Amino acid sequence: MFFSGDPSTRKRVDLGGRSTKERDARKLLEQTRMERNRRLLQKQQNSAAVRIQKFFRGRRSMAIERSKVRRDFCETYGNNCQNVDRHCFQPGSSFLRQLLFFFKAQNSGDFVILVETCRLLQKFAHSSGDIVSLFSGLDYSSEHSLVDFRVKKLAFTCIEAVHQNRNRLRDQLLVTSEEASISTAILMDAMSLMLDIKLPWVCEIVSYLQKRNIFKMVREIVITAKESPGGQIMTGGIRSLEKVLILVVPHVGRQPCCCSAVDPRWSFSSMILTIPLIWQLFPDLKVVFSNPSLSQHYIRQIAFCIKTDTHVLPIDTSTEFPGYACLFGNMLETANVVLSQPECSLNMAVDIATVATFLLETLPPVKSSEIESRQSSSDEDDMLIDDVPELILNRTLEQQIVTNAIDSRFLLQLTNVLFHQVSLGTQSYDEEKEALAIGTASSFLYAAFNTLPLERIMTILAYRTELVAVLWNYMKRCHENQKWSSMPKLFAYLPWDAPGWLLPLVVFCPVYKHMLMIVDNEEFYEREKPLSLQDIRLLIIILKQKNPVGLIQNRVGVVVAELLSQLQDWNNRQQFTSSSDFQADPVNEYFISQAIMEGTRANYILMQAPFLIPFTSRVKIFTTQLATARQSHGSQGIFARNRFRIRRDHILEDAYNQMSALSEDDLRGSIRVTFVNELGVEEAGIDGGGIFKDFMEKITRAAFDVQYGLFKETADHMLYPNPGSGMIHEQHLQFFHFLGTLLAKAMFEGILVDIPFATFFLSKLKQKYNYLNDLPSLDPELYRHLIFLKRYKGNISELELYFVILNNEYGERTEEELLPGGKDMRVTNENVITFIHLVSNHRLNFQIRQQSSHFLRGFQQLIPKEWIDMFNEHELQVLISGSVDSLDIDDLRKNTNYAGGYHAGHYVIDMFWEVMKSFSTENQKKFLKFVTGCSRGPLLGFKYLEPAFCIQRAAGSASNESVDRLPTSATCMNLLKLPPYQSKELLETKLMYAISAEAGFDLS
Repeated sequence: MFFSGDPSTRKRVDLGGRSTKERDARKLLEQTRMERNRRLLQKQQNSAAVRIQKFFRGRRSMAIERSKVRRDFCETYGNNCQNVDRHCFQPGSSFLRQLLFFFKAQNSGDFVILVETCRLLQKFAHSSGDIVSLFSGLDYSSEHSLVDFRVKKLAFTCIEAVHQNRNRLRDQLLVTSEEASISTAILMDAMSLMLDIKLPWVCEIVSYLQKRNIFKMVREIVITAKESPGGQIMTGGIRSLEKVLILVVPHVGRQPCCCSAVDPRWSFSSMILTIPLIWQLFPDLKVVFSNPSLSQHYIRQIAFCIKTDTHVLPIDTSTEFPGYACLFGNMLETANVVLSQPECSLNMAVDIATVATFLLETLPPVKSSEIESRQSSSDEDDMLIDDVPELILNRTLEQQIVTNAIDSRFLLQLTNVLFHQVSLGTQSYDEEKEALAIGTASSFLYAAFNTLPLERIMTILAYRTELVAVLWNYMKRCHENQKWSSMPKLFAYLPWDAPGWLLPLVVFCPVYKHMLMIVDNEEFYEREKPLSLQDIRLLIIILKQKNPVGLIQNRVGVVVAELLSQLQDWNNRQQFTSSSDFQADPVNEYFISQAIMEGTRANYILMQAPFLIPFTSRVKIFTTQLATARQSHGSQGIFARNRFRIRRDHILEDAYNQMSALSEDDLRGSIRVTFVNELGVEEAGIDGGGIFKDFMEKITRAAFDVQYGLFKETADHMLYPNPGSGMIHEQHLQFFHFLGTLLAKAMFEGILVDIPFATFFLSKLKQKYNYLNDLPSLDPELYRHLIFLKRYKGNISELELYFVILNNEYGERTEEELLPGGKDMRVTNENVITFIHLVSNHRLNFQIRQQSSHFLRGFQQLIPKEWIDMFNEHELQVLISGSVDSLDIDDLRKNTNYAGGYHAGHYVIDMFWEVMKSFSTENQKKFLKFVTGCSRGPLLGFKYLEPAFCIQRAAGSASNESVDRLPTSATCMNLLKLPPYQSKELLETKLMYAISAEAGFDLS
């Protein structure tokens, strides 16, 4: 009963739960399936082998038969067709039937026979003058089927022969008809002879050729020829291949043509118009294609493919010549002619703009124009435009696109055709057509803004077209009717649910903004051009409504913000509307706290559209940022590691040497100053902040003094960098860096300094450029001359002006070109606006670029750009120097503390405030400087004076000894020590003497 070691008798158990019968059944089914698949594969292999053998036998039999027919042909007609006469081309002859049967393009003998056949065809046709009878005999109508078949086969054989032998004949592919001995010319001329528009079979032949992809073959022939060094040499006359295209291209299925439609993938548009610079090779074809009805067909064909998202462009010939770019360049080159035709319709202009918009979106951005390049040409200039990606286009192709796309005639004609039926008044108009025209033009122009040189486009649109007026009247009417038409969905970047005002607004804003850059003050304020002041006030309302938080984070928010900012600048020059019209509703403290936190919605609004926030709120944000920065660097501490010892009679040199040695981190910390008088004795007093304030006022007054040579004054006594500063100071750029740091330190510490900067210089702190309307403050005479040129009605070229400018600094006259080669470039009526812009740019930007750049670098050591960007230039001046308005004595009294026995109702205090109110504005500023170290009060009022102003009693009783004392101050504490004078007259006399003494801090 024990285990014997033999496992053979042991029962097998399937742990899978299946029986042996079930397992065997599954295995049988699997074997059956595999066997069935094996038999099917064998059957397919046998069938394929039969088809291959059948095809091979057929081809071999065909080759044998072709050889036999070729041999018979040569025996009958000769190896060079020497036995052929005119009757051989007629239906009863076997000549063409045999030739078309055995012909193989790769066979050199066949090629020679075909060339000789075509030569004889031309000879017989020219001698008789009737090619129809040459092919059909006496009665074409009875034989037209056979004749049409032979002619279309012969025509196709000619183009096929050239195509198949294109590599061998690459130097002969683009020959002219005058070179009659060249084989390719003979073949193409014979083909042209058979495609004459007067012949009865022409539509039949063209349809056959198009179905056999003639345009694809021509494309490959042309590309091969262009790659050959000698393939493009032309001895005169029209090219033979061009003649063929000229005869084929007009067949678009319109009466009297009866040709069928062609697959867009193999059409003239996709195959020929995508050849690089095709019109240079085929100028006569360009003339034919420019026919409005013909070009409309092909452009509409492309437009339809674009709208249906059908890809029809061929593979690019190279990375330098992408197909879409070649198509765009070739189309633009003919668009001028098409748009200038009287019969050019709105639909035609829409199709051109639609195709152009699509192709523009695929192009890489084109580099800036010379004007834009000049503005950022210096390595010293920090005010740089964002880097532009390198172009991959061939330079000649790029030039073709740019030259035609920004050509004034093209832009003018396109907008004229599109806006021809758009009403500029209140008359009846077609709302659907207007929306189509406005939307199409806006789509194209916005795509152009992102791709082409912006300066030249903007100048043309602003001064040569009615774009601003048309778009404004459209937006104004829609706003008044509270109804915005939906735009056609032509622009890939816009969402399908984009509101109707989005496209017009995104184009109107930059064009109108550019117009405002060059418009003069008389035009804007008095002549009210281009828009009336009433319209501008309505525009401000519309822009604020179309700039909600939800849209401010895309492109339309940016352009709206830029235009509103520029309109605000015009309002600051001469007010035409309330400054509150530019602002949104007042903001609360929560908004202010959020605005200083990066990534918040409030911060984004502050960065992109600061004018929406009231000035006082922005000042609060700015002071909060300053306070946070000062606290992080401990600049409020009395004990500072940075101590300056300043000689009063060498204040500028000592300050420059000691401040230049500080690191950026040290500059953010506190600085304490000890003054040394003329005798070399340190002045009394511990600097708790007041002495430093006095030092900052004195150093800024000395450094920015025009006598020092770093700055100059405008006619209205505003300061700007001296363009000739390098002729006075060898290290002038280092001094400008120091002055930028000095001004930033004053703002960083909340110290107001009385320095009136020119507005065009303050714009440099915001890294902005200046334009014509800023020129009057710098050079009124030059401004008048430029305005004279702008309005000159005669021939400006007769004035003998060139693109050069004369500089005269300290008697040294130099001539400088405004553009490369400017001394040979005459100013004309066409380029005078560019000349005016360049002269303004030179005086306002280019001459002071190095000084401004170094000043900005020093300034940004302490004050980041984003802190300044929330203010315009006029607000920035207030931020630097405080308000020019008189002091608010009531506000000062309301925020004053009292000590030493004084209180708000004390009779001495009452007399003091009466005296203060009786002071002139100048004496009030002297008093404020006496007690605080600064002649201007805090921007937000005396509530924000740190520490609060305090009046302390200077003596215990009103004795004779005490009342003979002068009032004293502690500027570091904003403290006035006032003796208890017994009369108002005595108080006024003593106070006037004290504030006028200017004896430094020894007085107190």
